[in-house]
Amino acid sequence: MAVRIGVIGGSGLYEMEGLSDIREERLDTPFGAPSDAYILGRLPEQPDVELVFLPRHGRGHRFTPTEVNYRANVFGMKTLGVDWIISVSAVGSLREDIAPGHVVIVDQFIDRTRSRPQTFFGEGIVAHVAFGDPVCPVLRGMLVEAARRAGARFHDGGTYVCMEGPAFSTRAESNLYRSWGASVIGMTNLPEAKLAREAGISYATLAMATDYDCWHDGHDDVTVDQVIAVLRANVALAQRIIREAVPLVAAHEGPAPQAGALANAVLTSPDAIPADRRALLAPIIGKVLG
Repeated sequence: MAVRIGVIGGSGLYEMEGLSDIREERLDTPFGAPSDAYILGRLPEQPDVELVFLPRHGRGHRFTPTEVNYRANVFGMKTLGVDWIISVSAVGSLREDIAPGHVVIVDQFIDRTRSRPQTFFGEGIVAHVAFGDPVCPVLRGMLVEAARRAGARFHDGGTYVCMEGPAFSTRAESNLYRSWGASVIGMTNLPEAKLAREAGISYATLAMATDYDCWHDGHDDVTVDQVIAVLRANVALAQRIIREAVPLVAAHEGPAPQAGALANAVLTSPDAIPADRRALLAPIIGKVLG
């Protein structure tokens, strides 16, 4: 089977020049319906790789960050045989040197969400995956090189604060996160990154800065119009970076680095796992439990 790379982000990402063999896959999952149909296609320069796009908020931007069904989205990617996920996310900058239009290839997260299921596990099966390094370092390195090749203004590393939303930060919150040394703030990459780790998928983020949040006295408070204008400019850049990343991923030898993330993570005795939960989670735990 071809290497499959998942891309989760805005609707426009799949409108890549030259994308061919395009088809849609609609899935149902044990966790409900994903945000939209998965859009699959190939680039002419790398026909052995299939890209699997998913509009995180649905086409037409129909779901708030809290309403996005992250479990269904990642489970569907796993079901389709995706081993790598590139997350493309709009963020606010918390640092002067990260200007709107810059890309941050993050290496850490701070979770400030409150209302989102965080795991595939529970109801008779317990697992604790390692998450000290929450993005795949191998894939992150590929994105750094891809951003360089694409001519992006990028920052190698940074901490992403994931807030609940959908309202933007208060000024006090924005300054608090700056005091923590965080780089950017967004609303979508958690629990997405946690679920990808549980699913054994290598995950990394292209954080696309759209504004300075509201901490910056020299700039107007963030508005939807401002964010949308920069978002549109960022789509083409994200597409260029993804295009440069595809051959780097394709050249990776062996399984994706996070494929074994569940090894030794399931604490529940195999004979104590309910049969229905074992069957439901088979795409994720099948190789671990046999």
